[in-house]
Amino acid sequence: MSDYQVLEIGALDEWRDHYGGFRPESSRDGRRVVDHELEMQFIGLTANALEPGEEAGYWHAHARIEELYVFLGGRGQMGLDDDVIDVEGGTVVRVGQGVWRTWRASPESPGQLRWLCIRAGGYELPHFPDDSQRDEDRPSPW
Repeated sequence: MSDYQVLEIGALDEWRDHYGGFRPESSRDGRRVVDHELEMQFIGLTANALEPGEEAGYWHAHARIEELYVFLGGRGQMGLDDDVIDVEGGTVVRVGQGVWRTWRASPESPGQLRWLCIRAGGYELPHFPDDSQRDEDRPSPW
């Protein structure tokens, strides 16, 4: 049996309908903790959607975790320590350990601010994946 799982999280315009979070007191509409639904070992993933004008309402930082925010639509801002940067669909922000962060959807955003947050920790990835192998002779399944 192969080691993979498939989870349908819905189209972008359906993300807001999901209620979730890491703990009941921090759960909200528009957050889905995908790694709680799949058997993830080394990475974490949340799918997020904020309405225009809505904000996280808190700051957080990680001691061991690195996060990558991939913005897919809408417009907003991220607070990163003492800086505020503008984000929109197509913006990718890497946030290292010890950096305080928060975010909001701009009140004038044309739609929901939607993003994926990818979390990883453990040990540094090699520049070139050193644990892969290729099979040039295996035919494609389609």
